[in-house]
Order: sequence, then C-alpha cells, then structure tokens
Amino acid sequence: MSTRNLAALFQPQSVALLGASRRPGSIGAVLARNLFNSGFQGPILPVHPRHRAVQGVLTYPDVASLPVTPDLAVICTPADTVPDLLTQLGERGTRAAIIISRGQPGPAGAQWRQRLLEAARPYLMRILGPNGLGAIVPRAGLNASVSHMQAHPGGVAFVTQSGAIMTSIIDWAASHGTGFSHLVALGDMSDVDFGDMLDYLVADHGTSAILLHVEVITNVRKFMSAARAAARMKPVIVIKGGRHVEAARAAESHTGAVASSDAVYDAAFRRAGMLRVHNLDDLFSAAGTLALSGVPGGERMAILSNGGGMGVMATDVYLDNGGVLAELSEDTLTRLDAVLPAGWARENPVDIIGDAPGERYANSLEVLMEAPEVDAVMVINCPVAIADSEEAAVAVARCVAAQDQRWGRHRMVLTSWVGEATAAIAREHLSSRGVPTFRTPLLATRAFMQMLEYRRNQEELLETPRPLPEDTEPDVAEARAIIRRARDAGNEWLTEDLSKQLLAAFDIPVVATHPASTPEHAREIAETLTGPYVVKLRAEGLVHKSDVGGVRLNLRTPEAVEIAARDMARQLPPAQEHAGFAVQPMVTHTHSYELFAGVIDDAQFGPVIVFGDGGTAVEVLTDQAIGLPPLNIKLARDLMARTRIYRQLCGYRKVAAADLDAIALTLIRLSRLVVELPEVRELDINPLLAGPFGVTALDARIRVASEPIQNPSARLAIRPYPRELEETVTLQDGRDLLLRPILPEDEHELIRTYSSLSPEELELRFFVSSQTFTHMTTARSTQIDYDREMTFVLTDPGVPGESAVHGVVSAATDPDNDSAEFAIIIPHTMTGLGLGRFLMERIIAYCRQRGTRVLRGEVLKENTRMLRLCRRLGFRKRTSPTYPQIYLVELELQAESSA
Repeated sequence: MSTRNLAALFQPQSVALLGASRRPGSIGAVLARNLFNSGFQGPILPVHPRHRAVQGVLTYPDVASLPVTPDLAVICTPADTVPDLLTQLGERGTRAAIIISRGQPGPAGAQWRQRLLEAARPYLMRILGPNGLGAIVPRAGLNASVSHMQAHPGGVAFVTQSGAIMTSIIDWAASHGTGFSHLVALGDMSDVDFGDMLDYLVADHGTSAILLHVEVITNVRKFMSAARAAARMKPVIVIKGGRHVEAARAAESHTGAVASSDAVYDAAFRRAGMLRVHNLDDLFSAAGTLALSGVPGGERMAILSNGGGMGVMATDVYLDNGGVLAELSEDTLTRLDAVLPAGWARENPVDIIGDAPGERYANSLEVLMEAPEVDAVMVINCPVAIADSEEAAVAVARCVAAQDQRWGRHRMVLTSWVGEATAAIAREHLSSRGVPTFRTPLLATRAFMQMLEYRRNQEELLETPRPLPEDTEPDVAEARAIIRRARDAGNEWLTEDLSKQLLAAFDIPVVATHPASTPEHAREIAETLTGPYVVKLRAEGLVHKSDVGGVRLNLRTPEAVEIAARDMARQLPPAQEHAGFAVQPMVTHTHSYELFAGVIDDAQFGPVIVFGDGGTAVEVLTDQAIGLPPLNIKLARDLMARTRIYRQLCGYRKVAAADLDAIALTLIRLSRLVVELPEVRELDINPLLAGPFGVTALDARIRVASEPIQNPSARLAIRPYPRELEETVTLQDGRDLLLRPILPEDEHELIRTYSSLSPEELELRFFVSSQTFTHMTTARSTQIDYDREMTFVLTDPGVPGESAVHGVVSAATDPDNDSAEFAIIIPHTMTGLGLGRFLMERIIAYCRQRGTRVLRGEVLKENTRMLRLCRRLGFRKRTSPTYPQIYLVELELQAESSA
C-alpha cells in the first residue's frame, strides 16, 4: 500500500480516542489534552468503559456506541485489546488508526504486529505505529501525539521513527520560529513507512520541504521510488542513525570488507537526490534554513562584517568548506563606496568598520543583494561598545523582508550575531522575522554548504548522460552456463579462470589465464606464452591468495614458473588442499594504476557497485565509493569522481590520464552483470589495471548463490531498464524502427522532436500554441522510474541518444498503481502509418499487465482524430468540470481484461 487512505490519517473529519483517561500523567490523558487543545474542528470521541467524561466531553463505553464513524482512531489501550478494536473500527468504516500501544519485544511482538495488519487489511485501514509517539498536523488542528507541547504551523514536514527525536525538534522549533506541516513518528512501521510518507507529502501543497530521521528502511524498492520522486519536487533532508554499525555478516571478499551498511545508505540517499546530514545540529540548521530561505540560487558568497578579523576568519572557514567567494564587480564596489566610510578595503569580505550603525548594515546589504555576481550574503556582527547590535539586527531583518517585494531573483541571506549576552536578543529578533541566524560563522557556513550540496545533487540528478562510447551485448547465456556448472559442482566461489571467463562474457577485458594441474604443467603452459609470467595458487575456499604467498609475479622463465609453483604448494596450510595453479602473462604498463571494482549483495539494498583504489592494501587505503545499479555513463563517472584516486586518473603534470571511459564502461558492464545474473553474490576485480591503454582485469573472484534466486528482479533497489520490452516494428512503408522504453540519453533527440511540432500540434498535445522545451523539463520526462511510470519511444535502430525519435507514448501511474495518465505524441511527418493505435495498444497492454485499474487522459474537444481513436479503443469520455474545452477520457483496464 502507499497513499491510500492516508488522508483519513492526516486530514480526518472526526477522531476517536480509545483509551482516553483522566489520570494525570497517563498516556491517555496526554493524548486527550493534546487532541482537545489543538484547535481540531471536528468531533473528538473519547472512549473509556468507566469514565463518564474526559476533558469535559462525554465518553463512550465502546466502539459500538460511537454516534458517528470516526475517520481516525487513536489507540492507547493494552496491547492484547488492539487487534479486536481494529476489527470493530474497520466494520464501522474507520480508515486509519494511530496505535500508541506497545507490544512485547522479540517474536511475541512480531506476532502481535502481524495480528494488527491482519485485522486492518480487510478494511484497507492504514496503521501508524505501533509503539510510536503519534502525529501532529498543525494546520488541521490535529495533535494526535504524546508530545509535551504544541507545534506551530509551517511548511516543513518531519518524519522519524523515534518519538524522542520528534519531541526534541518540536522543542527546538518553538524557540526558533520554525513551523511544520506534519510531524510524524512512525514507530515500528508495521504499515505506514517512509516510502508512504514521501509519496503523501510530495503531493501535499502545504509541505515545502521534507526532513527524515531514519533508523532503518523497509521495502527498499518502494522507498527509492518514492524518494526519487519526492526529491525532484521538494527538498528532502535525511539523517541516518547508526552510521558506524556495519552489517552483521562475515564478508569474505575485499568488496564485503570495504562496503559498510552506512556507506550503502549514503549511496542510496545520493542516488535519490536527497541531502544527508550527520547530526541533529545540522538537521535543525537545515530545517530552519529551508523553512526561512529555501535553496540558494548559486554558490557565490559575499561576507559582510563589522569586524575585519571576524570577516577574515569567516572567509577562511567558508573556503575551507569548499565555498566560492563572489568577485565583486567595479559597479558593486562603486556603490559600496557611496555607503561605506572612506578607505574601506574594497574587497570581499566587506568590512563595514566596527562603528557600523544599523543604517550602514542595511545600505551595504542592499547593494550586495542587488549585485548580479552575488548569490548569497553572510552578515556578521561582533558586539562593540560604540554600536548597537540589536539595532543592526532590526535593520538587516527589514532589508531582507524588502527583497521579496522588490526583486524576482532570490538571494539567500544568513546571519551570525556572535556572542551570547548581547547577541541573543538580536538573534531572536532575526529568527522571528524569518532570517536564518547562527551563533558562529562556522554554523552559518555549514548550513549554506548543506543547501549548496542539495542544489548540486538536484543538478546532477537531472544531468543528461551522453551516449555510451561503445555498445555491445553480453553473452548472457554463456555466463549463466558458467554459473550453472559451478553450482552443479558444489562450488560457491568460481576459480579465477572461470571468473574471468564470466567477466569476458560481459566484454570486460581480462588477461588470459590458464589452469594448470601440476608445477610441470604450469611450466609447459608458460612455454607457450610470452614472458615474463605470473603463477597463482588455486585452492577451494582460498579468497586472498596473496595472504598465503599464493601469487608470484614477474617470473622470467618457464623454469622459474615451475619452481614458484612447487614453493607455493609447500607453503599452503596442511589442512587445505590446492586445486592446481593458474598461469598468465605478466601485464605491465607505464603510468598505470591498480584499481578495485566489485559487487556486494547488501542485505537491504541488494547488489551495489564498489569502486576505488586497489591492490593488496585495498582495505587499508579505504578509498572506495559505492553506487546502486543500474549505472549509465554519467552515474559511473560520478562514482569514480568520489574517490581520491580519481584526481590521479585524470592525469597530472606529464603523466597521461587513464582511459576514463574504459573504466566507466567496466562499471556499467558490472552493473549489467548483476542485473542479468542474480546468482552473483560477491565479485572482486582486484587489481583492475587502468591507464591510457584502457583497462584489464588481472585477478577476479566471484561468489555465487548455491540455489536459484526467487523473484530476482525484486532484489534490486532500483528497477533496471526493461530490455524485455524492446520490439522491432516494421512500418507500412517498409522501414524498421525500434520501440523501446525511454532512456536518459534520449533527451536531446526528444527535444528535437518536440521542437519540430507545429503550433497546431503543440496546441493539441500541450494545450498551448508555443512552448520552449528546456533541459530541466525534458530531463524529467526521460529520467523516469520504470517501477512507477513508462514511456515508450519509437526510434531509429542505433545508439540511444543518437537515434531520432519518431513517436512517444507514456503512462504515469499513481503510487498505488490504481490509475495512470497517458500522453502520446506523433509528429506530422509520421501520421497516416497507424502509429497512434499501435502506440496506444502497447501502453494499454503494459498498464493492464502491471495490474493498473484505469487509464486516463485529457483530450481537447477539437482533437477529433484522438477522440476517434479513444472511442475505438473503448475509452469513455466526459467534459472536464474545470476546463469545458477538454474531454476527460477513461478506460477500465482490468474489467475489460476479465470480460
């Protein structure tokens, strides 16, 4: 389930409180106090078998005696009574329940939570909790929580699993003037979870930003889909607890040793486009800054201070954190000359001298906010005896308030009134007037850098990947045969030679490796190769050969290979039998790097890709980055850029750069490998030799599952590109085109197609006669979540991003997969070929197969051709109640299928 019936949870018209109490300090009494004193306008129905009244309102002895059916029930009765109460409420028609009650720990508690779900499921009743603090929706006057105080209304939503965290942020917000649209404590998340909340809040018009405090994610696929959708629409900031607790399993490979659970969460949050912070101070800071100022328009900062020393220190802090100082133009400097004392330094930071009154602050700030080269201003005040800090704060607040009325381009203004005794009143004034304020320039800098990171995440999220430099199809059948042979032999780890054969099936370059049964056989193989040579030990369960002296490099003669093989066999522990040797040519290149690339199957997020500095010291170097598959060229390059070794790979001084595209292609092919081969549990390529020549996998190990994977596609956190939906189409004129799901690389060709539409076509499709198609709008159409929406494009055969788009049909599904809205575009150059019906039939079949209930669309009444097609396909139509010139068309998918 997703957003279904969540309106009853957060926008109820009536509320029942089961377990209402008059006993001071009890949970039932606190809930009653909060519900009756929060301004809720509907009926509140307290239920208690013995009390006559609670909070001056008559109580009801049981659910059956309630005079009306409550939309929402808040339950704090003993745990064993809750399942039956849910059944009674469901029979009455209640659609949501907040369960404060706490079950037992361990298996008994899990069984109890399952009973709750079974009781609610027949009635589609949504459950928040159990074992939670409840929910607060200030603008609805709803406080169904055990909070110690009321929250003020505002635009920030806060969702947490912890009641203690929720009450702490309410307390903090009260003294900082921050208001909330929703405060929700999920508790044990038996039903409503983070994915559901993201889907609900992104559609809530009163929510401008979303804050998450996460301890654990359930239903990862749903969370990633919801998070990717939400982060494209609104700022989403997340703090994850337990950063230093690694997954509770014994990882045998290099990949498992370097891929911590928290690092995988970090990769997931980044992939979704969310901003992650690491402590409550930063979360509170981000919440306040977002609530008051939003996201900055750029990164160029001007610093305004009444103390030269403090301004210089603030500049150092800002630059240390990766900030960019604005270079003030001559025009801006001249304007500042007119409002500042003669002899000021004429530079950024702007020192307005220690005696600066409020007027000087306001005049200088106004100049900087009007400067086109400035994106944000940090205003600093140090307490001095000859100027009033509070007067300066009043002037700055007034100036900031005026900018929203005078200028369309928003400049973020952050303030830092340094000190405590005299600065506290000034900070309170700034905060109450909607100006972000901080105790120190460091805190202001951190808040600004957080907002910048979010902005960059969004820009990177929508960046269009270029077409792949190479596009080859892997030999999936051969790779599966290799895994099948290993599984039939009872081997969990593939030998090095088989591992490399599997990699080669996915076009990952490998050095040829030849198995040898004896030292003599190793010498004979070496005699057929060009030296120098490498010989390695093969043994069942031996993952790190170098740990037991099982790798010998740079052997000059075949005889040296034989001697080394004998020596390695003698050094093997007596309890371990070797299975022979592997012989390969020694590969060396000048200006080459030993890299690491691998795959680990995370317990929650499924397969993840790991890349970084390699060699025998890979665990010590700790220079790795993690990404979630599937990858494209842009995501692969971003993954590489998050490592320290990347700067060396780009080249320096007279050292040539490595072939970055070859490295990225290797990561993309690893991503394809884990999509196609769900049996792969762990994979190491170490070292992956990289340089100007390209890449070569010198060593590799692969671990496979002992049994076939059930429902393999569900193990991926993000649904990969559905290749199975590709289809070759022969047109009436004999041309062959390719119908396939859209890819991010299609953006430029899609813009080209849209731009070729005539004014009449634009009017029929977009309901406007002219439109400019920007990167931002088109990127959202091409970078889709295949788990929730589908767009088919009809293209020329060839490389995506370089193949012309001749037709587009799409369906965007709601989070519950109840309904989808279609859109279709066929340029006039392709009309008359039957493509309209063909594309509509394909999207109808796709939605029907997914179980979508109804397909809807909007069609102008003058678009007679489209209306005729809809009628032939079985759509019903009715006039839009909002726009009389539009027909709403609708097709019942499942009813027609069953008929």
